[in-house]
Amino acid sequence: MLFDANALMMPLEQGVDLFSEVQVLVGAFDPVVPTEVRAELAGIARMHGRRGAAARFGLSLAARCTEEPLGGTERTVDAGIARYALDHDCLVATSDRALRQVLLRDGIPVIALRGPRRVTLERR
Repeated sequence: MLFDANALMMPLEQGVDLFSEVQVLVGAFDPVVPTEVRAELAGIARMHGRRGAAARFGLSLAARCTEEPLGGTERTVDAGIARYALDHDCLVATSDRALRQVLLRDGIPVIALRGPRRVTLERR
Protein backbone atom coordinates (compact mmCIF):
# COMPACT_ATOMS: atom_id res chain seq x y z
CA MET A 1 0.00 0.00 0.00
CA LEU A 2 1.56 3.25 -1.20
CA PHE A 3 0.68 6.61 0.36
CA ASP A 4 1.00 10.02 -1.27
CA ALA A 5 1.38 13.34 0.55
CA ASN A 6 -2.32 14.20 0.28
CA ALA A 7 -3.35 10.92 1.88
CA LEU A 8 -0.94 11.40 4.78
CA MET A 9 -2.26 14.92 5.37
CA MET A 10 -5.90 13.79 5.18
CA PRO A 11 -6.18 12.55 8.79
CA LEU A 12 -5.61 15.98 10.30
CA GLU A 13 -7.42 17.89 7.55
CA GLN A 14 -10.49 15.61 7.46
CA GLY A 15 -10.55 13.94 10.88
CA VAL A 16 -10.01 10.43 9.50
CA ASP A 17 -8.02 7.63 11.15
CA LEU A 18 -6.51 6.61 7.82
CA PHE A 19 -4.55 3.53 8.87
CA SER A 20 -7.52 2.05 10.76
CA GLU A 21 -9.88 2.76 7.87
CA VAL A 22 -7.50 1.14 5.37
CA GLN A 23 -7.18 -1.91 7.59
CA VAL A 24 -10.98 -2.26 7.70
CA LEU A 25 -11.11 -2.09 3.89
CA VAL A 26 -8.20 -4.34 2.95
CA GLY A 27 -7.06 -6.16 6.08
CA ALA A 28 -3.39 -6.27 7.01
CA PHE A 29 -1.17 -4.10 4.82
CA ASP A 30 2.41 -2.90 4.58
CA PRO A 31 2.44 0.91 4.41
CA VAL A 32 5.04 2.40 2.05
CA VAL A 33 5.86 6.07 1.62
CA PRO A 34 8.11 7.16 -1.23
CA THR A 35 11.22 9.14 -0.28
CA GLU A 36 9.99 11.85 -2.64
CA VAL A 37 6.67 12.08 -0.77
CA ARG A 38 8.46 12.42 2.56
CA ALA A 39 10.52 15.29 1.06
CA GLU A 40 7.33 16.89 -0.29
CA LEU A 41 5.75 16.72 3.18
CA ALA A 42 8.89 18.17 4.79
CA GLY A 43 8.67 21.18 2.48
CA ILE A 44 5.00 21.78 3.21
CA ALA A 45 5.61 21.25 6.94
CA ARG A 46 7.69 24.46 7.01
CA MET A 47 4.53 26.42 6.18
CA HIS A 48 2.37 28.07 8.81
CA GLY A 49 -1.30 27.34 9.32
CA ARG A 50 -3.45 24.27 8.82
CA ARG A 51 -1.62 22.96 5.75
CA GLY A 52 1.74 23.07 7.53
CA ALA A 53 0.24 21.39 10.59
CA ALA A 54 -1.33 18.69 8.40
CA ALA A 55 2.04 18.05 6.73
CA ARG A 56 3.79 17.80 10.11
CA PHE A 57 1.16 15.26 11.18
CA GLY A 58 1.62 13.48 7.84
CA LEU A 59 5.35 13.19 8.57
CA SER A 60 4.55 11.49 11.87
CA LEU A 61 2.39 8.97 9.96
CA ALA A 62 5.13 8.53 7.35
CA ALA A 63 7.46 7.50 10.17
CA ARG A 64 5.23 4.42 10.61
CA CYS A 65 5.78 3.44 6.97
CA THR A 66 8.60 1.78 5.10
CA GLU A 67 10.38 4.41 3.03
CA GLU A 68 11.35 3.53 -0.55
CA PRO A 69 12.53 5.74 -3.41
CA LEU A 70 10.34 5.77 -6.51
CA GLY A 71 13.51 5.38 -8.56
CA GLY A 72 12.28 6.30 -12.01
CA THR A 73 12.88 9.00 -14.54
CA GLU A 74 9.39 10.50 -14.32
CA ARG A 75 9.11 14.28 -14.17
CA THR A 76 6.57 14.34 -11.33
CA VAL A 77 6.06 12.50 -8.07
CA ASP A 78 2.55 11.53 -9.21
CA ALA A 79 3.90 9.89 -12.38
CA GLY A 80 6.45 8.04 -10.25
CA ILE A 81 3.72 6.85 -7.90
CA ALA A 82 1.67 5.53 -10.82
CA ARG A 83 4.67 3.66 -12.27
CA TYR A 84 5.68 2.28 -8.86
CA ALA A 85 2.13 1.03 -8.22
CA LEU A 86 2.07 -0.72 -11.60
CA ASP A 87 5.52 -2.25 -11.10
CA HIS A 88 4.77 -3.45 -7.56
CA ASP A 89 1.07 -4.28 -8.06
CA CYS A 90 -0.03 -2.25 -5.04
CA LEU A 91 -2.89 -0.05 -3.92
CA VAL A 92 -2.42 3.70 -3.61
CA ALA A 93 -3.97 5.98 -1.00
CA THR A 94 -4.56 9.49 -2.33
CA SER A 95 -7.02 12.35 -2.22
CA ASP A 96 -5.52 13.93 -5.35
CA ARG A 97 -8.28 13.82 -7.98
CA ALA A 98 -5.97 13.89 -11.03
CA LEU A 99 -3.71 11.13 -9.66
CA ARG A 100 -6.76 9.06 -8.70
CA GLN A 101 -8.09 9.25 -12.27
CA VAL A 102 -4.74 8.17 -13.75
CA LEU A 103 -4.43 5.27 -11.32
CA LEU A 104 -7.97 4.02 -11.92
CA ARG A 105 -7.51 4.34 -15.70
CA ASP A 106 -4.42 2.12 -15.38
CA GLY A 107 -6.32 -0.44 -13.30
CA ILE A 108 -4.65 0.43 -9.99
CA PRO A 109 -7.02 0.28 -6.99
CA VAL A 110 -7.22 3.51 -5.00
CA ILE A 111 -8.05 4.26 -1.38
CA ALA A 112 -9.73 7.67 -1.35
CA LEU A 113 -11.89 9.88 0.83
CA ARG A 114 -15.56 9.93 -0.20
CA GLY A 115 -17.60 12.46 1.68
CA PRO A 116 -16.86 13.51 5.22
CA ARG A 117 -14.77 10.93 7.05
CA ARG A 118 -15.62 8.05 4.70
CA VAL A 119 -12.69 6.18 3.15
CA THR A 120 -13.43 3.88 0.21
CA LEU A 121 -11.63 1.41 -2.03
CA GLU A 122 -12.16 2.22 -5.71
CA ARG A 123 -11.46 -0.06 -8.66
CA ARG A 124 -12.17 0.02 -12.37
